[in-house]
Amino acid sequence: MTTLIYDNTWIGFLTSIFEVYERKIENASIVKETVYQPQVFAENIQVSSDKAKAERVWKGLQKKLPYSSCRDIYCCYLSEIPGIENTMLQFIRLAFSMEDAEKAFGNAAVLKVSQTARMVHREKHRMEAFVRFKLTTDGIYFAEIDPDFNVLPLIAKHFKNRYADQKWLIYDLKRKYGIFYNLVDVEEITLDFSVTTNEDSNTSVFSEDEALYQTLWKDYFEHVNISERKNTKLHLRHVPKRYWKYLIEKQG
Repeated sequence: MTTLIYDNTWIGFLTSIFEVYERKIENASIVKETVYQPQVFAENIQVSSDKAKAERVWKGLQKKLPYSSCRDIYCCYLSEIPGIENTMLQFIRLAFSMEDAEKAFGNAAVLKVSQTARMVHREKHRMEAFVRFKLTTDGIYFAEIDPDFNVLPLIAKHFKNRYADQKWLIYDLKRKYGIFYNLVDVEEITLDFSVTTNEDSNTSVFSEDEALYQTLWKDYFEHVNISERKNTKLHLRHVPKRYWKYLIEKQG
């Protein structure tokens, strides 16, 4: 077994795939350096991320697979599921060795990639629906999230298009980075402090009017609610409790 250790980045993963083919490694395992545990009888290769090598692999996959399948591979990477890299490697090997590999659902790797991508997409859509912003004193609309998967790269386009006329920042507490829109581009940033948006907004961080906006939002939901048509089971199916912490209308 040859273990390729990469730097947790998408470029690093694709570079690892390049090295597998370049070195003609038959029995390979790809592992993030943050979770790697040394093995006595395995050959270890520390992979240095190389953009040119990564682009060659990605272009090769785009020639062999439809756009949706390439997107699924990227979603699998964002899932951060332990060991998913080796499932992706098996799928990629299959893609380079046969036509219509994405349709071979009898293959365990193909099925796993499809199922994982579906879960990541579901989380993406929920984050797009459930993110609630608060206005800061700097005029930036701020929101915190901690999704099951690393979906920030997937939701950036949605929020850029929807809120193109205002600055906003969505911060992933679990992964300690965020995406910031400056009215022109979306860029990744990190913060050296934490702002808990679900606490009382009457602080120096948020706008003085934020508490009023939240009250108006809660009042709106209370008045549009029809108690006679309440269906708790259906509501929980569409808005699971684990997402309530993002929703202003669910606080208090």
